[in-house]
Amino acid sequence: MTIRYLHTMVRVKDLDASIAFFNLLGLEEIRRRDSEGGRFTLVFMAAPGQHDTPVELTYNWDGDEGLPSDSRHFGHLAYRVPNIYDLCAKLMEAGVTINRPPRDGHMAFVRSPDNVSIELIQEAPDLPPAEPWASMENTGHW
Repeated sequence: MTIRYLHTMVRVKDLDASIAFFNLLGLEEIRRRDSEGGRFTLVFMAAPGQHDTPVELTYNWDGDEGLPSDSRHFGHLAYRVPNIYDLCAKLMEAGVTINRPPRDGHMAFVRSPDNVSIELIQEAPDLPPAEPWASMENTGHW
């Protein structure tokens, strides 16, 4: 028997805002499940052509009170992108903070509306350092 990766689940407080954020990254909704009895919605989002590795957004209709809030065992989601500068500019235009700018043309970090850390990695080869990214400082933590 071989183990097989299925998905990563993150809890979200505002399903529409989270879907909009992941849409900005280029992900699309591939599946949804509403559970009246369980009072939750699951939305699976994936990059086009990569439906076998989705992110599951879990929205609890009645909130998350009483659920563990400690996320120290979760690091980040990572996505390879065709042009890290273009995507970071698009995210900034939409009001997303670039916590760790792509100063090196290789890596950046942003956070989702629910504070999930997202690593963006430039497809090879790395882009040459360019402004405004090269001199941009980190914001917050990532």
